[in-house]
Amino acid sequence: MSGGNLRFDSAGRTDVGKVRALNEDRYVDRPLIALWAVADGMGGHQAGEVASGMLADALEAIGPPDSGYAYLDGVQDAVERVNRALVAHAAISTPGSVIGSTIVVLIAYAGHYACLWAGDSRVYLLRDKRLEQITRDHSMVQELLDSGALARRDVKNFGKSNIITRAVGVNDRLALDLHQGPILDGDVFLLCSDGLTNFVDDAEIAAELRRPARDAAEALIALTLSRAAKDNVTVVVVRAFADADSTLDPLRSR
Repeated sequence: MSGGNLRFDSAGRTDVGKVRALNEDRYVDRPLIALWAVADGMGGHQAGEVASGMLADALEAIGPPDSGYAYLDGVQDAVERVNRALVAHAAISTPGSVIGSTIVVLIAYAGHYACLWAGDSRVYLLRDKRLEQITRDHSMVQELLDSGALARRDVKNFGKSNIITRAVGVNDRLALDLHQGPILDGDVFLLCSDGLTNFVDDAEIAAELRRPARDAAEALIALTLSRAAKDNVTVVVVRAFADADSTLDPLRSR
């Protein structure tokens, strides 16, 4: 099904992990307007939790959409406003400082989804038992993979795997990448910070996403914590259902 009669079961979970004292991740879980997000404050910089928190608050303030295009524009505008605020705040604090965060946002409207992102937080789609990463990391690792300078088998041992090449709060102008497509009955989306994907592989993710949304989110966090979990870890799981009663679908065509 790729029409507008959809409803969503979703759940988000976050954990500080086993090493860090502060959780700089934030997530947004708003199934009633079909908006979900994960923001990962940039470790090693000042006030990463402020940056991720500002992004989450801005997305929580968005109202129900009037159209798909307006929805997409509203999300992009909200993220760009936060970017400008973070750059301005950093400029009047410590010279040369950065207050930044990754961001990945998933929205749905009238049977279609759109992802906007900057950084290495990800969205995956599980469809017909096949898991696909539908975002592309803005990271040094990804650039090296694309150029052929790094083999995929060597990624786990690469010493600079945490270096990202794009984030909110770093530059005056923010470039958000966009991916969109139809939603089918039974599709499952996963939004996550790299605290998950650094310790859990795709096959394990796909297996856990076959559970109900809340159970899948809890299982993915538990699986990460059973390992090193050196970073904060955050997941949002979204399952789409066909709904014969379109009054339950806030994203139906108007």
